Amino acid sequence: MDKERMEFIRDEVLKRFLNYVKQDTTAVEESAKTPSSPGQVILADQLARELKELGLMNPECDENGYVYATLPASENVQSPPVTFCAHMDTSPSESGNDVKPVLHKDYQGGPISFPDNPELMLTPSESPPLSVYKGDTVITASGKTLLGADDKAGIAEIMAALAYFMRYKDALHPELRIVFTPDEEIGRGTDKITLEKLGRYGYTLDGSMAGEIEDECFDAWKAEFEFMGRNVHPGFAKGKMLNAAEIAARFISQIPEQETPAHTEKREGFYHLSGLRGDENRACFSLIMRDFDVEQNQQRLEYLEALNAAFEKRYPGLKIRMKTTHQYQNMRRILDQYPQVTALAEQAVKNIGLTPLKAAIRGGTDGARLCYKGVPTPNLFAGGHLFHSKKEWVALTAMTQAVLVVIELSRLWAQSELSE
Repeated sequence: MDKERMEFIRDEVLKRFLNYVKQDTTAVEESAKTPSSPGQVILADQLARELKELGLMNPECDENGYVYATLPASENVQSPPVTFCAHMDTSPSESGNDVKPVLHKDYQGGPISFPDNPELMLTPSESPPLSVYKGDTVITASGKTLLGADDKAGIAEIMAALAYFMRYKDALHPELRIVFTPDEEIGRGTDKITLEKLGRYGYTLDGSMAGEIEDECFDAWKAEFEFMGRNVHPGFAKGKMLNAAEIAARFISQIPEQETPAHTEKREGFYHLSGLRGDENRACFSLIMRDFDVEQNQQRLEYLEALNAAFEKRYPGLKIRMKTTHQYQNMRRILDQYPQVTALAEQAVKNIGLTPLKAAIRGGTDGARLCYKGVPTPNLFAGGHLFHSKKEWVALTAMTQAVLVVIELSRLWAQSELSE
């Protein structure tokens, strides 16, 4: 690709990314609305306008905050329509309000400081991929918020690729059906998606390291607990009080410590505690269970059910409500049935000069759920690192490479003989 086109891509992806991260789109798990936060609606409306300005067909933001648009196929291209997807929300783990992106130009290695948080430091030992980007532009937030590369880098990369196709008409592509989703971070990204507006196959841009292609993810469950006890004046409580918060703490202590996120990696599963709150009368918390092996997660659920029964027997009068939800499944079982979808992504990564890095996601994406809705959808890298933290960062070269993968992958699909 010539210098002019490369500069166009770099300028487009950077400009769009810096604009998108400034909008607070933090997902709110407690909200019953879709989207769960007003900032997502603002960004969705903005993206729909930008898609219209680019000249795509049928750009819209629907009543649930999903953004759709279609780019017609290049002339004489007969391959099936393909979807590119990214999510608009950011994690509630850190604030997404008043994000101030900082460009560390010509990064020369070593620690990176944050202007609004002098005690915070990002180091190559903590995030080794930094060493790959010496001489590059590294982008962080200012130290008080997350950056939002998860997944506004993905949105910017898709938008930059679309801008490229509209400017350079010689770039071959199939019909592209674009979707930007709300509330992926709280597990609702595809709950109200309109499948008829998607392509036959798809890709999310929601991964990390440049070159990554993820075709496997966790099997995911959530268990929500409510402990209902009985309060009595502590001076007269013997044989009478059932302290819900105290008993819930004992219950949680029975979770194997070696099966928690701080002690697991690679293909190891875990329990993860969140949302613990309560008093003598009532206590609530949630546990999420993650594993690549469905049977391992089933054993965790059975253990919690047995623990539940044991505690109700141990504390007569205590009531425990346990609600379980199967949040998403391992997408590998579906993608193995459509090997060419992942193979084309690998070829695209190779063709732009990167080494394909096949990986299993220690998490989930909208693509995992789309696989089970009939749209095989592996996950591609977006380039960011240390997601959900104040130290989140992304390199401009990585974002540029992601745009190149979308462009090259589209070309390969345009020449593919894979049918509907």
